[in-house]
Amino acid sequence: MMFADCLSYVAVVSREPEATVRRLGDLFGLALAELETDGGRVPAFALGRSSIIVVPPGHPLSCGRQRPGVDHIAIGVSDLTAAAAEAESRGIRRAGGELPGIDGARTILLSSKDLVGVRIVLTRPLALPPVALSPISGIDHVGVASADVFGAIAAFRDRLGLPLESTQTDVESALAVETFTSDRYGVVHHSRPARITGGLRIAFLTIGDCELEFLQNLDSGHSAEVDASRAGTTKQDQGAIARYIARHGPGLHHIALRTDDIDALLARADALGVPLIDRCGRPGSRRALIGFFSPEAFGGVLFHLVQRTEL
Repeated sequence: MMFADCLSYVAVVSREPEATVRRLGDLFGLALAELETDGGRVPAFALGRSSIIVVPPGHPLSCGRQRPGVDHIAIGVSDLTAAAAEAESRGIRRAGGELPGIDGARTILLSSKDLVGVRIVLTRPLALPPVALSPISGIDHVGVASADVFGAIAAFRDRLGLPLESTQTDVESALAVETFTSDRYGVVHHSRPARITGGLRIAFLTIGDCELEFLQNLDSGHSAEVDASRAGTTKQDQGAIARYIARHGPGLHHIALRTDDIDALLARADALGVPLIDRCGRPGSRRALIGFFSPEAFGGVLFHLVQRTEL
């Protein structure tokens, strides 16, 4: 049994679920569906072959967790018992018994300790009708704050069976230049060796029609600087990951949505008053342009856009 075939949904906990749902619909043109759970009906949006589900803090679907953010991902399987047994045979234990899921389905939560901090449930596939017209073509990746990228590869490729799509190292450097100006001897420029000021070690593993992006702080000696009032940089991205790990430990961090025109969509969001970190696309992993929304735009959930061309 392969666990890489179906990312059924990504569940997010929003402090303002109604506002988040409106923004996902109004800004991205996503079609709203409502699904039954033990905690009442919850909104869902189809994105490619997977979906995003929005729940409030304390909802049973998130096992009562209060903290906003990306809560868990669900892998769709045809036989829940067999899938859980296979996961256990690969060294990934259950975190408990069966739990109520969506539309009467049952779910099994896997041990996040065996999955480098990532919360994953097994459940039956969730099939929502695809969106016909939207500037968003799907989920590009789900970002994971990682304490050990190589450990993540061992867990998700070697045990869970997800293909390794690519690895990457992002580095931001500072270059000091001295200038000597003489009225007789002219001007001489001298550059010192570049100094690394920020960096991330990254691995992408494919699940369904998107990837899990594991991001590890390249050098814990660098400061965890985050300034949401200005456009992001590699150093700020490193700082965000370092700060998340320090506060919460490794785990799911953000959702990236794929679009063909990132600047147009960010400009539309800005015109609508959506809080942004980036107002135009900036260079990101996999030769992409990326642009982050402020977490306040979606009730504490961090979203960003990705524009890239598949190789």
